[in-house]
Parts: sequence; structure tokens; C-alpha cells
Amino acid sequence: MRNGRTVEHALVEPEEAPAPETLEARLAALISFYRWQEAVFSVPVAGRLMRGAPRRTPSRGLLAHLDARAAPGSSSLVRVRRHRHRGRPPLLLPAEIQAILDGCAVPDASIGEWAGNLRDRLLFALLAETGMRLGEALGLRIGDFVMGRGTPYVEIVPREDNPNGARVKMMRPRRVYVGTDLERLFADYLTHLACRAAELGTGIGTDSPLLVNLTRPPLLAALREGTVRDKTASLRKKGIGPAGWTPHWFRHSHATALLLAGTPEWVVSRRLGHAHVQTTLDLYGWVREDEALRAAANWKSYVSAWQVTDDR
Repeated sequence: MRNGRTVEHALVEPEEAPAPETLEARLAALISFYRWQEAVFSVPVAGRLMRGAPRRTPSRGLLAHLDARAAPGSSSLVRVRRHRHRGRPPLLLPAEIQAILDGCAVPDASIGEWAGNLRDRLLFALLAETGMRLGEALGLRIGDFVMGRGTPYVEIVPREDNPNGARVKMMRPRRVYVGTDLERLFADYLTHLACRAAELGTGIGTDSPLLVNLTRPPLLAALREGTVRDKTASLRKKGIGPAGWTPHWFRHSHATALLLAGTPEWVVSRRLGHAHVQTTLDLYGWVREDEALRAAANWKSYVSAWQVTDDR
């Protein structure tokens, strides 16, 4: 494809050679497919599409032992497109995410309860640990959070009848596994929600909205995007989080953390709900090459509790 050699068998005879961008997209999809085959079915093809390390070691200077760079490793024969004429997505560092969560609610050891707005902490914790879009989180119902069956997970279910108008992008369902910390937070919130519903004399069930109004009317109504924007602006005014951050930054941070922890691109793509793995490569292909970002925070430790296996 790259060198213009004669193709022995072709379904469609191309009129002219593809543009470099088109060629790179096709090759990126091809190598991603073989990486998936190797990871899932142990088909040893992806390794043959990688360049090996140089056979001869280049000459080294007198102070070469002070060089912190790692030894050259294998590199891809495929050059994946980067940035696509766009800047890097904005990120929240682990310490900034923790500050936002604590700015919503913190555990009070003296009374054994949460101090603050537990619903808001659950919302931002969901965005941080699952990488889901805000609309997907606002459309969740209580029964979509499944626990007590091994690894807890969240079912993202497309619905057209959400009272707050929230929708799943492209109406694609998926399952996202989460850690035990988020499971405990959900259990605490569910207890708080049940108590609040009992005070109001209203029943709740598995089909009830998960994130609802607890203090403002209409009480127990599904949370709307405008309320989340108000909460985000309130936290920014208090100096919590970087300037201008939005809930969508959690999604970019989630993807970046997984890639820095060594998660394959196709797994990240499925977890985020991207239609094509090329979308993931276009947005986050730069991540593995950015050593400065890797050194900025201990991302691998931050995602150590996340269960990102996807056996569907």
C-alpha cells in the first residue's frame, strides 16, 4: 500500500493512490485489529508489524551513563495520525480530581456520615472513574449500577424517555466496570436517597433516576445539565480545580490515565464508547509519547483500583 507495489488480488481497483492521511488511517486500523487479535486470541501477528530495536548499539559519549533515556524499543511500522489539526484535550491531574470530589463532600469520622453534597461527589466520581459523557451519567437509573455480582459495573443503556432529556450518544449500549471505592460511594448515596425518599413519602425503585434533586424542587426529579453547570461554576469560584474546567475534562483524563497505565487502545475505545478505535487514536495518540505528562503525576497508581477488563 505504501510503496505502490502491484496488488495480486483486489476487490476494487483504485483509480489513484490514496492520500497519506487515508493510508495512515487504514494502516492504524489494521494494526489495531491485529493487536486485538493478539491480546484476545493470542494470534502472534502484531509483533511482525513492529520494527525491532537496532542491532548495533550506537557509539556513546564519555558521560553516556548519565543519560536517563531508556534503551530503544520496538516501534510501529504504522505512523498514526496525531492531533488531526486540533490541540490536546484538557486534563485534570489526579490531585485536581481529588480536590473536586472533596469540594463536593467528605467523610466526617466524628459522626460516621458524609459532610456536603454526596450526590455531586458521586456524579463527578462516576465521570472520573468510568469516562462516560455527562449525558450518559444523567440518564442512569438505579438499576443500571450493578453490584454484588463479582466486579461491580455500570450499564449505559440508551433511552428516549428520560425525563431530563439525557441521551446516550449514538444510542450505543455498553458496560463499564468500576472499582470497589465507587461501589461503596454508590451504596452510601443509595442509602441517603432512600432515606430522603422516605421523608417525602415517595417510593423509589430500580427504574428510578439515579441522580436526582435532593434539596431543590422539584424534589427527586432527575438532575439536569444546567444544575451540573451551576455546581461546576460554584467550585471554580472557590478555586477548586483548574481555571475553566468542565465535566467533560473527566472523560479526557480518564482516557489519558488508562493509556499511561498501559491499557490497549482498543480497550480504551470500547470503554469510552467510541464508534471507531481511530477516534481514540486521533484524540489520545500523543499520550504514550509524553514523558512530561507521565512524570507530572503518578497516573498508574491513580488507576490501580479501576477494573477495566471487558469480557463482553
